[in-house]
Amino acid sequence: MATQQQTRFNFWYSLGAILLLLAFQSLWTSYRTIEALPYSALMQQLDAGNVEEVWVSENQVRGRLVEPLPTGRREFVTVRVDPELADALAKHNVTFTGTVESNLLGDILGWVLPMALLIGFWYWMIRRMQQRGGIGGGLLSVGKSKAKVYVETDIKVGFADVAGVDEAKAELEEIVGFLKSPEQYGRLGARLPKGILLVGPPGTGKTLLARAVAGEAGVPFFSINGSEFVEMFVGVGAARVRDLFAEAAKQSPAIIFIDEIDALGRARGAFGNMGGGHDEKEQTLNQLLAELDGFDPRGGLVLLAATNRPEVLDPALLRAGRFDRQVLVDRPDKVGRVQILKVHIGKISIDPALDLETVAALTPGFTGADLANLVNEAAIVATRHGREKVGVGDFTEAIERIVAGLEKRNRVMNPLERKVVAYHEMGHAIVAMCLPGQDPVQKVSVIPRGIGALGYTMQRPTGDRYLMTRSELENRMSVLLGGRAAEVLVFGEISTGAADDLDRVSEIARSIVTRYGMSDELGLVVYEPQRQSMLPVQQMVASPRNHAEETAREIDEAIRGFVARAFDVATAILVENRAGLERSAEALLERETLGEAEIHELVGVPMRPHPDSPT
Repeated sequence: MATQQQTRFNFWYSLGAILLLLAFQSLWTSYRTIEALPYSALMQQLDAGNVEEVWVSENQVRGRLVEPLPTGRREFVTVRVDPELADALAKHNVTFTGTVESNLLGDILGWVLPMALLIGFWYWMIRRMQQRGGIGGGLLSVGKSKAKVYVETDIKVGFADVAGVDEAKAELEEIVGFLKSPEQYGRLGARLPKGILLVGPPGTGKTLLARAVAGEAGVPFFSINGSEFVEMFVGVGAARVRDLFAEAAKQSPAIIFIDEIDALGRARGAFGNMGGGHDEKEQTLNQLLAELDGFDPRGGLVLLAATNRPEVLDPALLRAGRFDRQVLVDRPDKVGRVQILKVHIGKISIDPALDLETVAALTPGFTGADLANLVNEAAIVATRHGREKVGVGDFTEAIERIVAGLEKRNRVMNPLERKVVAYHEMGHAIVAMCLPGQDPVQKVSVIPRGIGALGYTMQRPTGDRYLMTRSELENRMSVLLGGRAAEVLVFGEISTGAADDLDRVSEIARSIVTRYGMSDELGLVVYEPQRQSMLPVQQMVASPRNHAEETAREIDEAIRGFVARAFDVATAILVENRAGLERSAEALLERETLGEAEIHELVGVPMRPHPDSPT
């Protein structure tokens, strides 16, 4: 594909250059070979018999001489002024012809307009190639980086605008100190780290942190995306790397920030010979490694890079002396989420009674970008309802919209489907209420949301969790299977509504057996690697099984055993609370949505105190 595009471009480029050359050659030849003669000089040449042939128009006479003039030119042109010229020509036996002189419009159409169209088409073609980042851009901008340069006055972001990542900020504050006071920080012989790699999930604020470092240090900030280095021509990306570092060195101290560096620094040879840009990517990466080895950090040049996939990066890129430091920018905990919310709510009108601790407790796993979107969605909800202030109810509705999707009240279900959904969702809720260690049920609804969700059960996390025991995982499986168990118990039939639940249950059970070493029969052995730690080519191609067929059979049996026991637990809980299941399902069909207090009252299960509530 790349070769075809290159050949096509070379053809049009060559054709345009040839036509332009011919046009200039024609104009230059006319200028160099035609002599403008006075009319009297023409009459002298006629008298001397030195005129070979002429072409007569209404206002001009052009011709060719037998012997050249002293200037070496034989062709001439003069203005016709004598009406008796024809008689004189005939008297001297000179052959002559009459021509119709072209007008101004004809000259424009014949010369200027074609040239303008040719030049315009050539310019448009080159600009289009540049916009696509293809061959044209490579030919006209080899060695020119596409980095956007932010100087101190352009960057208004500082560490005060970054919340929820205190550990990462503490690491980067040293970089700011080195850039602002190199003598103080280097008094014991310490040097500025060459490269700092910001690692973390998408939306956690890696780019914002990099800009904050430049804003705090007050140094030029060169920003470029890793994919912008990769071009179709081999060597263009490497030239851009050289140019970027050269430009940054001229303005040092400075910061170079490469976002999504995994597009540039993937492990060499990870994809074999697949992909047309394989050689180009490797040469660009090699040039980046050479630049990292070549520049002196004492000059005040720092390389910051960001990625959410550090496992795919080339080991040579991550070694000490190139990227000396890796800074984890992880999802914020509850305290961090409160700090991030405080930053973003300053832009909206909030209810003084709003408790950010409550909102933060409802958003475990949210990144900084997610929380910024949440604040905006809450403001939109409050505006839609005509409120003057944004309250906790608006945040709750915004969370439901982000997590569960948009309500689809226009989706009409028949009475049987609606009844199945009501019992299914109440099955989830009752099992979650009765099992220890599960998040409290906040709301149950039969209003369709999102894509394919005919109802939902929302649980409120009691805090951030980083570890889970085997019993908690098994209870979680039982909660997920509560909907299927309710269908079997009430209708004696099963539906497709549990497809997503079964997928999640199977994943938990497989992880228990193959990754967590929690199976008594299979022992403390990991049988399947975590996919996040695998290279993309390993994820695309099925990895060879590293255990025997008999072991695979035991794994399958162990997974089925965990799922079956979880289903039995869910069924037993629903049988015991059958009356509460019937009451709550009927109430859900009537009201469409039930809150936490209503659910506990209908089922007859007392509410458990929240861990952070006073006793």
